[in-house]
Amino acid sequence: MSDGGGEYKVADTQGRFAVAVREGRKVSDVSWTPGRVLLSNRRLILAGNEGKRTIPLSELRGLGGRHDSNQSVARVSNYVSFDLGDQVLLVAASDHESFERDVYRALLDQRTVTAKHPAIEGGVVQETEWEQARVKIDENGLNAALESGAFVEFDLDDISGLDAAKRTVNGEKKPVIEVSHTDDEGTSIETHVAGHPNRMRFVEAWLRKGEQRSSTNVDLSSRDREVLMALYSGVSPFEIPSFLGMDVDAVEETFERLVELEVVEEVRVRREVALNSRGRNIASEAMNEQ
Repeated sequence: MSDGGGEYKVADTQGRFAVAVREGRKVSDVSWTPGRVLLSNRRLILAGNEGKRTIPLSELRGLGGRHDSNQSVARVSNYVSFDLGDQVLLVAASDHESFERDVYRALLDQRTVTAKHPAIEGGVVQETEWEQARVKIDENGLNAALESGAFVEFDLDDISGLDAAKRTVNGEKKPVIEVSHTDDEGTSIETHVAGHPNRMRFVEAWLRKGEQRSSTNVDLSSRDREVLMALYSGVSPFEIPSFLGMDVDAVEETFERLVELEVVEEVRVRREVALNSRGRNIASEAMNEQ
């Protein structure tokens, strides 16, 4: 999966690790081993009191998924699951979010894919050609630098949908991920990304986190929905109280709750907010139900 270049360190942290599946069977007596976790762009090294184990990233079949086969595993809330086929390793790092992002960096940073951007813009299919792109993981999502000089940002908070399929790309059948997202102006965009099956498996897994964030499965009150629909209709956050006939303090409390639910993002401290992808989806559904 490497596009060339030497090996370099991506992460060096403390954590715990365990074997959840051995020789294709779930381990009933999972036990955690404390130790050092080292990660490069080519391998994962787990070093504990009982020795060191090296896992080439080229052997990795997949990431994620919980394996709560017993209480020892269920008690650990956050870990990365490394699927090696007939074996599954669990790694719980001291900083889970940072380590998980580092794993995707090790697998995808500076790797090449083929992209069509935009494939669809504002609901209109574009006559865009496929071109090479080099990807990079950051804390907000995934970026792709296209051969033409264009730069595509897949902010996880702006991904509203993801479809995976087999498509003909430059005369060859390849896995293609169709990503629905928004640009800086809020225009709906669909970008298509294709590449080697192993690489696309991890691109899809990382971008799925954005789709999950945009899920409309949130428990909202009728007041919450009224505020969302007003924002979706273009009403300024400062005009919400008079527009809906609500007390200013009640609107402030609603904004705070929606920020906590990751449905809106705070733009300025004096409670200017803007809908994110999740909020737009919820507001759109609510308006369709009217």
